[in-house]
Amino acid sequence: MAKTALPVIIHDDEAIIVIAKPPSFHTLPDRFRHDMPNVRDWLCHRYGDIYVVHRLDHDTSGVMVFARTAEAHRHLSLQFEHRMVEKNYHAIVVGVVEQDEFDIDIPLMADSSKPGRVIPSARGKESLTRVRVIERFDGSTLVACQPVTGRQHQVRVHLAAVGHPLLVDPLYGVGDGVYMSALKPRYKKAKDEPERPLISRATLHALRIVIEHPIDGKRVAFVAEYPKDFRALLQALRKYTSGSITSRFSNL
Repeated sequence: MAKTALPVIIHDDEAIIVIAKPPSFHTLPDRFRHDMPNVRDWLCHRYGDIYVVHRLDHDTSGVMVFARTAEAHRHLSLQFEHRMVEKNYHAIVVGVVEQDEFDIDIPLMADSSKPGRVIPSARGKESLTRVRVIERFDGSTLVACQPVTGRQHQVRVHLAAVGHPLLVDPLYGVGDGVYMSALKPRYKKAKDEPERPLISRATLHALRIVIEHPIDGKRVAFVAEYPKDFRALLQALRKYTSGSITSRFSNL
């Protein structure tokens, strides 16, 4: 059995803790499965009481900020409420995205027929995501997404709504994983062993977050490097899918 990746501490001080969340962790304890690892309990065990400011989906990896004091929590929560926080995600999506940059301005609302899902709807709340192409492959694209609003599943639903769902996303797209046999010509797998996917979760990573530090008010940026599965997928796409093109936004 593969060893579960643990969160990585990017930064900590008397007011905040910044981590890189692995895709195997929930943000909060699961209501039904108490054995599932979660970041809040993992941090409390190491730091004592902490305050959750925002969340990432279980399958999404990347940077998260937590508060260590009630005052820091209030300060950060107001920043999220007033859209002062800059969040940047990288996503690998289905299809070749033609436009270098564009906005997705589609209202979103909870799907009353399927709890836990979100759908585009004219009756929903305003939702805006800015998208920029980083790299194109045959049949897929690496994009940078900046959600201006902070709706549940916003990036995933917006990308699916414009015809480019995540390359892996059972909830809003297709597929249970990406396999080397689908990318590499004449791929030969080991005998009597099932092929393991390069990645088997949502192809979405929270790369960067910019906040005002609760102590001095200065703008600070924190970055979480790609986890192993995301790196492995990109390496395979670059090696085995022809026509790879890096856009002028590759430094994002």
